[in-house]
Amino acid sequence: MSLPTNIGDFLTKRAELNPDKEALYDMSAEKRLTFRELNRRANKICDALLSLGLAPGDRLALLAFNGHEYIESFFGPAKAGMVIMPINWRLTAKELEFIIKDGGAKAIIYHAEFSAVVEELRSMSDEDCRIKHWICIGSDATGQTLQYEQLIAEKPSTEPAIKADANDMLFIMYTSGTTGNPKGVVHTHDSQLWAVLTIANTSDGRASDRYLVLLPLFHVGALSPMIAMVYVGSHLVTNRDFDPTRTWQQIESLNITTTLAVPAMLNFMLQVPNFERYDWSSIRWVMSGAAPVPVATINEYQKLGIEIHQVYGLTETCGPACLITSDDATQKMGSTGRSFFHTEVKVVDDEGNECSPNDVGEVLVRGRHVMREYWNRPDASAETLRNGWLHTGDMACKDEEGFVYIQDRKKDMVISGGENVYPAEIENVLLQHPEITDAAVIGQPSKKWGESPFAIVVKANPSLDEQSVLEHCNGKLARFKLPKAAAFVDAIPRNPSGKILKRVLREQFANPAKE
Repeated sequence: MSLPTNIGDFLTKRAELNPDKEALYDMSAEKRLTFRELNRRANKICDALLSLGLAPGDRLALLAFNGHEYIESFFGPAKAGMVIMPINWRLTAKELEFIIKDGGAKAIIYHAEFSAVVEELRSMSDEDCRIKHWICIGSDATGQTLQYEQLIAEKPSTEPAIKADANDMLFIMYTSGTTGNPKGVVHTHDSQLWAVLTIANTSDGRASDRYLVLLPLFHVGALSPMIAMVYVGSHLVTNRDFDPTRTWQQIESLNITTTLAVPAMLNFMLQVPNFERYDWSSIRWVMSGAAPVPVATINEYQKLGIEIHQVYGLTETCGPACLITSDDATQKMGSTGRSFFHTEVKVVDDEGNECSPNDVGEVLVRGRHVMREYWNRPDASAETLRNGWLHTGDMACKDEEGFVYIQDRKKDMVISGGENVYPAEIENVLLQHPEITDAAVIGQPSKKWGESPFAIVVKANPSLDEQSVLEHCNGKLARFKLPKAAAFVDAIPRNPSGKILKRVLREQFANPAKE
């Protein structure tokens, strides 16, 4: 008889193997926990939820900052078969209402800082909102609200019965919803297991690592690595939010060895005044994803002796798809590498035929870590999951050695005079300008060319003008790729995972292109 596959049980086993090893340093709460202590607290919140009537298959929403409560409330309930719904705490009450109703959450655990939006959410509740239990971290129990620490205080720390196996749901994570309502991505214990296995067999993760969690845990780029670090027995460090100066300080003071940061975070860190005063010698590598990493950024970190390992993945793949390893990071700069160990990636044309080397097509991914479905969205599931492959909507090319170079989202591609123009390529050139701190490129309607590239720039020097931006691109891009105009903004709009909100920019700069 085979042992059950249960992700919550990962923490149980790690606590058995390394009970006294420090598992987590929650810096915001100033709390350190060993694997034994973390596991016992996870068991307590599991028992508390069971005593409230939650059963296998019931959904538990987490509207919480990174910290020990989040990790406890993921692993513990998972043992008993509850389904976790990590929720983006940057959303409005109206946006939260859609997710809560769509996912059918029966209970919610939230930080006190979100009490106002939770109260607004409560006022919207109707018979379609199934939340019965409201559990607050960091405030006293009042009315219908339960207090997290009080709730678990008297509960036993013994192991709950494992009530979920490989094909049962583990979590529903809602996509960022750059267009329309977000879709709930369903992952099972098995798909998360295979995500962990392919991460462990591809990336250079070690039990001796001190891993700094920079992304919010409602993002798969934080959740899957966190689970993988528990799997290998690494030490986790969490903060409630990202601060570039604090990140340099923590790398030095805590001897951080690895982390994952989106390109925008890497850029912000380089803008910290006198960051050179910090000691980052403990860092082996930094993984970066969610968007193509500008070559200029990789170059800057390479000068510091820090390897940037570009990763490509999606919520739908539970994180992994491609990764550039240490051996190839400098030789194949700008590539996101080859597919992870237990993963297949191919690039196909519009007819579904595999592209020749260096030809651009859509990225397809296959592996046991791919999502089961979109929750309550059979049409979207059927469109995305075809013949065993996940159709990503991302455009890329492969070179002769199989290294993948992500170009852009298919829907963000600009077609100018019949030629395909990939905004990320132009953005890479713009970010090489010393007086540009951030950039985005969209297509504007053109009577002459159909569409023309348009640059939106954040400038470091107030004197930077449009002509200088356009001249900077001359000679670095083919003429049909050159932006015809440029505009300046204070900040490029991005979603929580760091991806540029091109839809917002297209609405903001909807005027016709300069001819």
